[in-house]
Amino acid sequence: MRAADWKDYELLDTSAGERLERWGDVILIRPDPQIIWDTPKRHPLWRQANARYHRSNTGGGQWQNYRPVPPVWKIGYKGLTFRLKTMGFKHTGIFPEQAVNWDFAMKKIQEVGRPVKILNLFGYTGAASLACMKAGAHVTHVDASKGMVAWARENAEASGIADRPVRWLVDDCMKFVQREQRRGNTYDGIIMDPPSYGRGPGGEVWKLEEQLYSLVSQCIPILSEKPLFFILNSYTTGLSPSVMEYLLGTLLQTKFGGKVSSDEIGLPVTASGLVLPCGSTAIFEG
Repeated sequence: MRAADWKDYELLDTSAGERLERWGDVILIRPDPQIIWDTPKRHPLWRQANARYHRSNTGGGQWQNYRPVPPVWKIGYKGLTFRLKTMGFKHTGIFPEQAVNWDFAMKKIQEVGRPVKILNLFGYTGAASLACMKAGAHVTHVDASKGMVAWARENAEASGIADRPVRWLVDDCMKFVQREQRRGNTYDGIIMDPPSYGRGPGGEVWKLEEQLYSLVSQCIPILSEKPLFFILNSYTTGLSPSVMEYLLGTLLQTKFGGKVSSDEIGLPVTASGLVLPCGSTAIFEG
């Protein structure tokens, strides 16, 4: 699946471990370990970028500005508005390839014709939450980072949907799901975009391969009797789309019926016409 409907974002070219990208009017060069080819950098904007992220040999890295970069700027996608900024670890605040999943969730919510409750775990800066809110769902957004949840709220305000029904929660995702079980709360759809590695607000260590099966298992009791969907994303190279599809098939399809599917997600590259893979998605549809 490729996210091909963007107007404010464009992956212009890829070469020698780097992406050349247009985020609105801002041109950035960012590292990407999957870009193992060393093709000629013929696109003129390689030499006109606003900034480039240099990765450090000891971890992390820093931005080098060639031209002014606003401290915060905005781009849009199908009526949603995202506030962007250059962050300490090469990111800007959204993952544009995830637009394929925003589109899927919006379509399912709009078509079902009834009130829908959606849980977005590891919700980051809220792009998927905003898409579901705009489609008419009641959304619960959970992330362990207070700063990311605040950023998600700012994106909702920028998109003009801050008054829609939503809960913004700073919490450890596993502990939140377990509490929702005890409360008897259920959801019609769950979106899960977990990091490969991370820490919860109390210092809890998260390792995706070790804990993903347990977390998805814990989500089963908080799904409604006829769930709409379960979207699982991964950027971990060891988890292929087929592995995640098998996981959802084992845990969800055996209980709810429906169907499961999986695919790589990616971004079209303007210079080559090819698609850069950017992770994997597995989807259960009820």
